[in-house]
Amino acid sequence: MSDLARIAIHPSQFPDQVRRDLFDSLRTRQVNHKFLYDSIKQTQKWLALHQAYSPSRTDPDCGATYERSFAAVSPRIGAHQVQLIGLGCGGGQKDAKLLKTLRDGGKEVFYSPSDVSTAMVLTARQTALTVIPAENCSPIVCDLASAEDLPAVLDEHSPSSAARLITFFGMLPNFEPQTILPRLASIVRPGDYLLLSANLAPGPDYAAGVRRIVPLYDNGLTRNWLMTFLLDLGVEDGDGELRFRIEDVSAGSGLKRVAAYFHFIQPREVQFDDQKFQFAAGDSIRLFFSFRHTPVLIREMLARHGLQVLDQWITASEEEGVFLCCRAF
Repeated sequence: MSDLARIAIHPSQFPDQVRRDLFDSLRTRQVNHKFLYDSIKQTQKWLALHQAYSPSRTDPDCGATYERSFAAVSPRIGAHQVQLIGLGCGGGQKDAKLLKTLRDGGKEVFYSPSDVSTAMVLTARQTALTVIPAENCSPIVCDLASAEDLPAVLDEHSPSSAARLITFFGMLPNFEPQTILPRLASIVRPGDYLLLSANLAPGPDYAAGVRRIVPLYDNGLTRNWLMTFLLDLGVEDGDGELRFRIEDVSAGSGLKRVAAYFHFIQPREVQFDDQKFQFAAGDSIRLFFSFRHTPVLIREMLARHGLQVLDQWITASEEEGVFLCCRAF
């Protein structure tokens, strides 16, 4: 039997588009997060970081919280066939556990892992094959933020008789709400379920909760992962300093986020193909951001885009939550 992996590549990740997106990141000095997962080296560094700092790996209650949500979702799905669509699947560990829960509940399960990183999609596929046969796995590489036809693409990959369960684990904090929420709403069809998770600010004081979790980002593994993007472009460690800070964003949203900026202390020219980008001493480039939410903010944001929260599971630490959603109308 052939070990070939058949993967669909969306035009949003074709070389010319990726090149344009990279130029736009350098020109605006706001790095598209997809370039943090672009290479196998970056993927491996992120997986190591995730293993060391993700609550799902370090906090037994967090893993148990996901398992409780999986156990509660499975009986809600009456159809025998279920298509699990993993948006921003990463390494696919959570999706694989959910696939197993569905399979053990008597479902015939199909899986479409989707991520901007080919390496991540391959990792998720390999993880899923411990649960489902290869012919039931249809990976897709795409840029969720810019793939406007993704709802139609996903429809093509879904068996006509299958119910759909869409996962969006750990991704909500890394997108601007005005970009990702309309996209999610366009993907979720009547009758679909959406299971998403979000990083939360623990405790009754939102601002204090955000300050409390900064060390989860400002650490050696995260710095090493983020700097890989710049180092691969020819920037050197001595060219500046990586700094983390808390930002208030989107007036009226009430949201805060942790952001990482590289501040140049000396000039640096970055050249890619025929394009040159000049950074002067005192300039900065944003490499990363991660929003922190509360359960109330999650419900309010989703409701504005026609998505209703049916149930939620919050970790004892109050640092992570899982939310089951559907279309409100």
